[in-house]
Amino acid sequence: MPPLERLLSIMARLRDPQRGCDWDTAQTFETIAPYTIEEAYEVADAIARKDMAALKDELGDLLLQVVFHSRIAEEAGHFAFADVAAAISDKMEARHPHIFGDTTNQDHSREERWERIKAEERAAKGASSALDGVALALPAALRAEKLQKRAARVGFDWPDVEGPAQKLVEEIGELAEAETEQHRFEEAGDMLFAAVNLVRAYGIPAEEALRAANAKFERRFVGMEALAKARGLDFASLTLDEQEALWVDVKTSEPGKAS
Repeated sequence: MPPLERLLSIMARLRDPQRGCDWDTAQTFETIAPYTIEEAYEVADAIARKDMAALKDELGDLLLQVVFHSRIAEEAGHFAFADVAAAISDKMEARHPHIFGDTTNQDHSREERWERIKAEERAAKGASSALDGVALALPAALRAEKLQKRAARVGFDWPDVEGPAQKLVEEIGELAEAETEQHRFEEAGDMLFAAVNLVRAYGIPAEEALRAANAKFERRFVGMEALAKARGLDFASLTLDEQEALWVDVKTSEPGKAS
């Protein structure tokens, strides 16, 4: 049996009301969705670690999520896995007319063609706003960047980095001046949104930059703990100045680090 057909058969058996697995038969789109997101992140993690064995496994886990959702949909009479594959095949051919179509028009860049075709697809689905179709489940920084890019395509954007830089300073001040918990909450969101906008103005993907910063902080913090232990110190009992000294030692020991 071909591997994909085998996987579809396994899922059908797991979801069988009489002979299936109690856990699998109890699942819905909503209960499976968090696992789908988690598996996508685990794929990204394997890629970041350049672990090809893990990537193979994680891609399999992600494929299982597609099969799982498709099986639930098929049982409800909505669509099946074959329909999912056919739909994405149709979409990819439609989005690459210069490859699969008869047109030889190369007047626009690849990105311009891609965005124009996606805009036409959104319009065909009834979109009425430039912001329609930006998924709610995206990580907040990534969604903020996508919303900003959509707005920029219709002219709502600063021409250089000065505008978003000044806006970020303004939002930091408004957060400092906020007097209630709700007001601080709102201003904190505005400040983070403005920070994403400034980073975008420099052409840097905010989500990737923040992920790299997280990894750097984690690496250096673990290094501080290890250095304290090697010196016979209890890290948690050190003063902030003593911890900061360890931070500097760890940072300066990393070759080629700018900050």
